[in-house]
Amino acid sequence: MSEKTPLLHYRLTTSGEPPDGSKRAGVRGGVHGRPKDRAAQKLGVLFGVVIPTLLSMFSVVVFLRIGFVVGQAGLYHSIAMLLVAYFIITMTVLSVCAISTNGALDAGGAYYMISRALGPEFGGSIGIMFFLANICSSALYILGLVEAITSTFGVPEEGAAAAAGHHHVLPSGYWWSLLYGTALLFLCFIVCLVGAHIYAKATFIIFIVVMMVLASIFISFFIVGPTVVTLPHTSAVNTTSMSTANYTGFRLHTLEGNLFPAYTVDYTTGAMMSFARVFAVMFNGCTGIMAGSNMSGDLKNPGFSIPRGTLAAVLTTFITYNVLSVLAAWSCDRYLLQRDYSFLGDINILPPMVTVGIYSSALSAAMSNLIGASRVLYALSKDDLFGGVLALARKTSQSGNPWVSVLVSWLLVQMVLFAGKLNTIAGIVAIFFLLVYAAVNLACLALEWASAPNFRPSFRFFTWHTCTLGILGCLVMIFLINAIYAFASIAFMLLLLMLIHYLGPISNWGYISQALIFHQVRKYLLMLDVRKDHVKFWRPQVLLMVANPRSCTGLMTFINDLKKSGLYVLGHVKLGLLDELPSDPLQSRYDSWLCLVDHLKIKAFVNLTLADSVRHGVQNLLFISGFGGMRPNTLVLGFYDDCTPQDHLQGHILLSTGHSFDTVCSTKDPGAQRSPFFPSLRGAEDPKDLQEEEYVSVIADAVKMGKNVTLARCFDQFNRDRVLGTGRKIRGVAGPFIDVWPMNLLQPDSHGYVGICSLFLLQLACVLHDSRAWNQARLRLFLCMEAGYSLQEKEEAKLQGMLGDLRISAQVQMVAWDEVVALHWQRQRERAEQNEEDEREDCNQTYPSNASQLTDEYICAVNDMICRHGVPQPAVRFLYLPHPPADRSRYRAYLHQVDLLSRNLGPTLLVHGVTPVVTTDI
Repeated sequence: MSEKTPLLHYRLTTSGEPPDGSKRAGVRGGVHGRPKDRAAQKLGVLFGVVIPTLLSMFSVVVFLRIGFVVGQAGLYHSIAMLLVAYFIITMTVLSVCAISTNGALDAGGAYYMISRALGPEFGGSIGIMFFLANICSSALYILGLVEAITSTFGVPEEGAAAAAGHHHVLPSGYWWSLLYGTALLFLCFIVCLVGAHIYAKATFIIFIVVMMVLASIFISFFIVGPTVVTLPHTSAVNTTSMSTANYTGFRLHTLEGNLFPAYTVDYTTGAMMSFARVFAVMFNGCTGIMAGSNMSGDLKNPGFSIPRGTLAAVLTTFITYNVLSVLAAWSCDRYLLQRDYSFLGDINILPPMVTVGIYSSALSAAMSNLIGASRVLYALSKDDLFGGVLALARKTSQSGNPWVSVLVSWLLVQMVLFAGKLNTIAGIVAIFFLLVYAAVNLACLALEWASAPNFRPSFRFFTWHTCTLGILGCLVMIFLINAIYAFASIAFMLLLLMLIHYLGPISNWGYISQALIFHQVRKYLLMLDVRKDHVKFWRPQVLLMVANPRSCTGLMTFINDLKKSGLYVLGHVKLGLLDELPSDPLQSRYDSWLCLVDHLKIKAFVNLTLADSVRHGVQNLLFISGFGGMRPNTLVLGFYDDCTPQDHLQGHILLSTGHSFDTVCSTKDPGAQRSPFFPSLRGAEDPKDLQEEEYVSVIADAVKMGKNVTLARCFDQFNRDRVLGTGRKIRGVAGPFIDVWPMNLLQPDSHGYVGICSLFLLQLACVLHDSRAWNQARLRLFLCMEAGYSLQEKEEAKLQGMLGDLRISAQVQMVAWDEVVALHWQRQRERAEQNEEDEREDCNQTYPSNASQLTDEYICAVNDMICRHGVPQPAVRFLYLPHPPADRSRYRAYLHQVDLLSRNLGPTLLVHGVTPVVTTDI
């Protein structure tokens, strides 16, 4: 070449990714159902993987960057850079090989690997960046090719007019360069529009040309004798240095002069070079390793071809770069290497050969990036990650070529061409490619760490160490190229990730995050030893029994506030016997329950069981719910009364599906139509699934199993938004009240409030008060005393001291209940002495004997007393729930008394605790 192309090495800073070449490109296995597409998959290791990868990795780097790297860094540093760079990309290649041999790999290349391993959010964000990187990279190669053509055939500037030759015939300037670029891009567009198979056929011809050029370069080193090379003219560096340099041939003193680094100013940009800058420029020539995996749609056996072909291409380029570095350092003067990056053409036996190599490799890279971008865009549209925005990009020709995606990609590349000079975005394009490689390593690492049984690739020469080194290497290179661009690219990726996460559809690809969570949860559950439980770390772990969620939404959201980061399980019993059914009827119900959990925004698990009775079903759930140290310690039941349940889900829309909870599924049998979510509520005349005795038996069973029991009443009246709405703070309204009655009000002679049950009740109220949503609430503690009780002040002080020791902030109110107690003792005075000894036995194990003698008049008086002292009306009340009677014949009376006690009190929790839950220790 008589004229040099000094700036081309900076224009071509990113290596393109050859397209997948598939007629049925796209994710989800591509466009299936075309037999001729299946027949087209005939590429083997050489034509399908080795040749595309070699062309992608060589591109123009082999012609323009070898001299730059050796001239600036010296031979020792050059080889060290190559070793480091190839170590990084080899770690990534190992990850690519592992994923590609783990089952069937459809068309889609790197995007397919990442999205199917890491999920749509990560895959979609990386896919967009991969698409944009291919678009900008295609424009970079087009502009680089235009610059090479105008440098050789363009009319020079006025200052260099004397050097013009007869071949300088093309007009120069911005608009002329844009015209040349548009024409070259249109040529690439026509090829891609006809079909990727044309590019696949042309690849071999381009490969032969590049190999012939390389062969001429190697031969020239041994044939061409010492000569003087004229250096290119440049205005980037003001210098009075020599205009010529020496090609010495193989000389020992030349090699000795090129062994060590001599960083100087780059004559094309005027920037001072350093190890980091030279390494960043050189590393771009080592990328392009995804070419083989991107051809997966046209390979006979991707699992066989990709590992062998990719590794062979990487090894070939590594050897080639090292040999060329040694030959250049051994035969070229340092000044020649630093001032003429296209020196290989000047010392070639056929100088035009290098020019042909530059042109063909640049055109091939531009074309491959264009068609690669169209395939990524088509894959994104097929996955429907962005809704209707990319709907048109799904259209394909009869042969399966996504012509709309090709058209959109061509238009975007044309828009980028208007920028003219792309040095400012060249770095960020390289960073985009490196982020893709890091994501592939991350995908492989996640699959390895998840220990999923189905991840068993036939390529086993990788470990989590290689994946981690690949990720770290890519991240280091990203920040080494340009720290600002690196932060901007990562921020852009995170923005796309969040947009897809919140706006994108739910996929059925399988989420690696779920596998990783499972792996970690299993490990930590095994470490959660129940033998190491301590009362100071106690927290409520709740099993809430739900008959029909339509009437329980208020209670479900309230218990979510009460759980204090503990286990929360929604339990449901379906009556029936598996022997009488063709299949398990519960499996199809879980989706409905989980949709409800998402709709209510609660953090709960769902556990359903099939049993012949509600009692046996609750027993099953108490026995089997949870794992290890995460098992329910508190059973919550709705109250047993005669109120007609109200449907709180009627008319509500489920955001994830857009359907109403009242949607009816139409079937062939009109009588079989039903809601896909939950059945309708029972009417006032419909029988209940359990009777009073069975209900109390459930309570007694839970107590026998060492579970705390809570009965929730009137929570159909509980409206969380109204009670805890943000409007209260804006209007200056005080927070809601939480009323606590820690004494057993069905035992009139009781003065105790420090028993296990009372302290458990107090702890639950405190847990609710300490939750984030209820921290504005005020706790009121009511202590019943007789008006003439001589130790009233002492008891109040004692209670305040206990609250201080327990770090509980509450307003204590002493309640005189002489009149209430008198109603009881008027009828029981003659029996007081007889029953006194029995009543003082362990009341936590047997129902108090005097309870059988309690009158409705007394219980109603207690209820009225609670109502009178509940001003202002509290948001919720906590009452003491007595132990169920040992005599089953007393179950109805027991339930009747509890009903009278809690009637018309609004949302109320009746609590019976059996385990110690508070401590004053640190």
